[in-house]
Amino acid sequence: MNEPSVWSPPRLSMRWWPVFQRNLLVWRKLAIPSLLANIGEPLLWLVAFGYGLGAMVGRVPTHGQEVPYILFLASGSICMSAMNAASFEALYSAFSRMHVQKTWDGILNTPVQLDDVVLAEMLWAGFKALFSVVAILGVMLALKISLSPKLILVPPILLFAGVTFASMALVFNAKARSYDFFTYYFAVLLSPMMFLSGVFFPRTQLPAFAQAITDWLPLTAAVELVRPLFLNQWPAEAWRHLGILAVWAGVSFWVALAFTRQRFRR
Repeated sequence: MNEPSVWSPPRLSMRWWPVFQRNLLVWRKLAIPSLLANIGEPLLWLVAFGYGLGAMVGRVPTHGQEVPYILFLASGSICMSAMNAASFEALYSAFSRMHVQKTWDGILNTPVQLDDVVLAEMLWAGFKALFSVVAILGVMLALKISLSPKLILVPPILLFAGVTFASMALVFNAKARSYDFFTYYFAVLLSPMMFLSGVFFPRTQLPAFAQAITDWLPLTAAVELVRPLFLNQWPAEAWRHLGILAVWAGVSFWVALAFTRQRFRR
């Protein structure tokens, strides 16, 4: 009997939960150094550029008002942090469990199916991003960069964004043969998004054709949802931006699942 196509719809069950729980229990042993690693770089960006460059830039026009540069940068860098945390987990850590440590092979000797393992890795990377976001947001509140009551919506939005970026990273994880392969992902996709999605400067400074392209990037969608909340505003076209994240997440997860099935059939 022929095997089903690798592109067949996901076959999911609640058996993803023990895999998710296993990753959480392992992470708890290294929670402090892991969080420090995830929040150290974005806080360095925030201090160096927010206070240093911010003193030269002054105020930046965004969403109908002029705001201090550190506020502009903070609202973008927290989205960048969610992207990086989810991507690192779905690339380096997931690759270690799949290829180096052979953890996935052990799990697949139980009633858990491969589809559930991939789903668990995606959701775990999303929650790993959430932990970093909450820690960074706590520092921003302590520094009184923004005290908007709407900031309560930032964690769930960036959890969704983290799941999206995790799905995208799992596509590359399925094709990787070594850790070096991930350099292409960061150089070709993540770094351009980081600089073109409105994290460091308003996208209105870009040429019109570049703005049209960046309108559809997932990091742009995350920034456009989060930045107004820092300004105590509601995001404009929120459903459009959520839809962009949902499409990137859904398509990427399906492609990642197909590539992972293909890899494990060899």
